Amino acid sequence: MSISLQEIVFYIVGACIVVSSVLAVTTGKILRAATYLLFVLFGTGAIYGVLGYTFLGAVQLMVYAGGIVVLYVFSILLTRSDKDMKYRQSRARLVAVLLTVTVGAALVLFLVFTNGFALNLIPQGVELPVERIGRALIGTGKYEFVLPFEAVGVLLLACMVGAILIARKESGKSKE
Repeated sequence: MSISLQEIVFYIVGACIVVSSVLAVTTGKILRAATYLLFVLFGTGAIYGVLGYTFLGAVQLMVYAGGIVVLYVFSILLTRSDKDMKYRQSRARLVAVLLTVTVGAALVLFLVFTNGFALNLIPQGVELPVERIGRALIGTGKYEFVLPFEAVGVLLLACMVGAILIARKESGKSKE
């Protein structure tokens, strides 16, 4: 059984995504967590590229890795909240988290192996035409995504307004 270069790259990028994901949720600094999130999003774009979905890879890099992470970093720096996030956790909470992770991983592995996903080779994707993707993004019918797109836009706007309000309250306290 020979393994192709595409599969090697896929598994290396997948491992980097897993490591960056774990570091993003375990680091003590919020700015470092945003940086690790950037690596996860870059890795996801690389996975799209390896699978042959160049348009989705480009969108992933521009919108998520470029726009969303810059928005997060801007919000973090605007609120001056890059402080140490180390909190003491009780042993019972740590055991509960480890148990939840173990059960979740067992469930995912069970679903993957019983449905045969792990047995398939990496598929050679057939890329959809950009016109069809565009119509799906701005359409209002079934399997079209204008409403979720607008909801995410409103959510990001609310995050920015909240960050500005928090920054103004903190700057007002420091002057008094």
